[in-house]
Amino acid sequence: MKKLTFIILCLEGAILSFNVAAAAALIPSVATDFGVSEFAAGRIVWLYMIPYGIAALFYGPLVRSFDAKKIELICLLSFSAANLLAAFSKNISMLFAARFFMGVFGASVIPLALILIAQSHGSEKRGRTVGIFFASTFIASLLGLFLSGVLHWRLIFLLPAISGLMLLPLMHFYLPHFPPVNKKFAINYIEPFKDKVILYMFTYIFIISLLYHGLQQWFSVYFSTQYNIGQFAISMLITLTSLSGVFGETIGGILSDKIGRIKTVNLGIILMITSVLFLIFKMPVFILGLIMIIWGLGWTFNHAGISTILTDLPKKFLHEAASLNSSVRFVSGGLGVAFSGLIMQKSFGFGFMIVLVSLFVLLIFTKQLIIKV
Repeated sequence: MKKLTFIILCLEGAILSFNVAAAAALIPSVATDFGVSEFAAGRIVWLYMIPYGIAALFYGPLVRSFDAKKIELICLLSFSAANLLAAFSKNISMLFAARFFMGVFGASVIPLALILIAQSHGSEKRGRTVGIFFASTFIASLLGLFLSGVLHWRLIFLLPAISGLMLLPLMHFYLPHFPPVNKKFAINYIEPFKDKVILYMFTYIFIISLLYHGLQQWFSVYFSTQYNIGQFAISMLITLTSLSGVFGETIGGILSDKIGRIKTVNLGIILMITSVLFLIFKMPVFILGLIMIIWGLGWTFNHAGISTILTDLPKKFLHEAASLNSSVRFVSGGLGVAFSGLIMQKSFGFGFMIVLVSLFVLLIFTKQLIIKV
């Protein structure tokens, strides 16, 4: 893969990720502006994630049968338009619709990136490249979170809309064409799941994403209701998860190559368990920053390890696996946000305990669910 091609993919991933994490931090502000409850406004999270996850199932097979450049140009244009709709929403329903379309069209980026990395890099260098790509998405997420504390929430949607439109000419002139492998479009997710390696791996991905997003996306409401802190402080605390994630993705990718994929995955879970333990005991405000850093490192170590394992899969499963990765992560994450919201409304402490116990169980059964490729 040429360096410029990789840079364009990273820029596209950055635009996609700019307001993914920031949306959760903006829940209290959106709720205030539209006069709805914070838990009602929280739908802006899973109304993006679930459509994203479902749409991602189509992009891997589409890239096999159609020129990926054309697909990305259409999707980036549509994604930018959806952000414009969100920025100028007149009511909460219009914002919900915008988030839905952002999910549908934003889902194309990561499957394409993983497919191209797998096809153009040897196994000994994939972890580093995957880590750098996802680090670029975390840098953008970090910037979005920081700005969500100082800018009006509408600008957090307007900025990626403008950036996406500006990137389109660069993609048009400099992103190469990708000849389709097969002329006939076909989707086949039954065959990959006949392989127990893939079945177990995506079971693991479903569970870890359910737990992570079920907790991560309600941090802003937790800090607002339990600590009574303002939007700027909330955004800065959640920003720390992305700041640590920038380093976590890169370091996690390197560790995947150096110490092994599964060890890196388990190290991530251990760090996540540590952070949830601190949350259960409701630590003072000044310790919350450290907890967020540990949480961010844990998630990104785990994410980098799993993503690198996916690039090691047999080529016949590569396109489906790349789409399934995004699909399973976002569908399970969206379900996690929706279901955990019902629990967190009753008790944040009880919700944290469920996540803690589940992470312990997942750690114990990691080797059974993730079979070395």
